[in-house]
Amino acid sequence: MVVSTAAQPTGPIDVRGILARVGEQVEQYFARAQSVVCQETVRLTPLSYDLAFDGSHQRQLVYELRIAWEAPLGSDEPPDIKVLREIVTIDGRKPRPKDEPGCLDPKPVSPEPLAMLLPGRQREYVFTYAGLGKADDRPAVMLDYRSREKGKIDVTRSKDCISVELPGYTAGRVWLDQGTGDVLRLDERLTGMVDFEVPPEKPRGRREGTMTLERADSSIRYKKVAFTEPDETLLLPASIESLTIFRSGGTPRVRRSQVFSNYRRFVTGGRIVQ
Repeated sequence: MVVSTAAQPTGPIDVRGILARVGEQVEQYFARAQSVVCQETVRLTPLSYDLAFDGSHQRQLVYELRIAWEAPLGSDEPPDIKVLREIVTIDGRKPRPKDEPGCLDPKPVSPEPLAMLLPGRQREYVFTYAGLGKADDRPAVMLDYRSREKGKIDVTRSKDCISVELPGYTAGRVWLDQGTGDVLRLDERLTGMVDFEVPPEKPRGRREGTMTLERADSSIRYKKVAFTEPDETLLLPASIESLTIFRSGGTPRVRRSQVFSNYRRFVTGGRIVQ
C-alpha cells in the first residue's frame, strides 16, 4: 500500500518509498504498453481573449498511436521512451501528399510524459507530498514535482511555425492510486512566463524580436482498459487537455484536446486483439 488509510496521515511521509513503488508500476506499464496501439483523436480549438471558441476553424486529426521503448546498449542510462504517431485522417479525410503538419499538431515522435517517474529519471526532479485527494472518484495520494535544474531554451522554426522546448520550466502534480501506486492523473504547468528570441526565417536573416509564452497547462487522465486472450486490465491514457497562450503570434491562444480510444493489443504471431 502507498498509504493505508483515507485519513490524512499524522506522521512523516515516506516520499522515497512512494516513489520506489511508483517507479515499479511505471516500468511495468511501459513493458505492457509496448504491445498496445490505439486511436488518438486530436481537436485544436483557437480561442478568444476570454478563452471561449473564437468561431474560426477547428482542426481535427486522427492518429494511430503506439509507444516505443529502447534501452541504450551497454549503458545504465534510463530507456528512451517515445510516443509514435501515424496520421489517419485530417478534418475527416485521408491525408494527401501535399498536406503539411500544422504548427500546433502533435509531433510524429514525442516524449512519453510518465518517463519522468521511471527509477532512473526520478533524480532529475524534486518531489514533495501534497496530501490525499481523489482522481475521478478514486482515492489518491498527491505528489508535487519540479525539475532540479533548468535547461537551455531551444527554439526552432519551420517557415511560419515556431517550436520552443523549455526543459525545467514546468512543475506539476501527480495523483497516484492509494492501493496500487498506479498513476491516475498528471497535471503540468509553466512556472512563469518565458520570453524567447524568434529565429529568422532564413539563415543569417534579420532578427525578428521576441515572443512570450504566457501559459502552457496540461492535464492527463488515465482509465482502465480490459483485454482478452489473455485476460488483462491495464491503466492507459484516456485524455489530455492542454492550453497554450502566447503574448504574440499567429494563433496566440489554443486549446488542444486529445482523446484515446479503440485500444488493441498485439499478441504472439502479430495478431491484434481488442
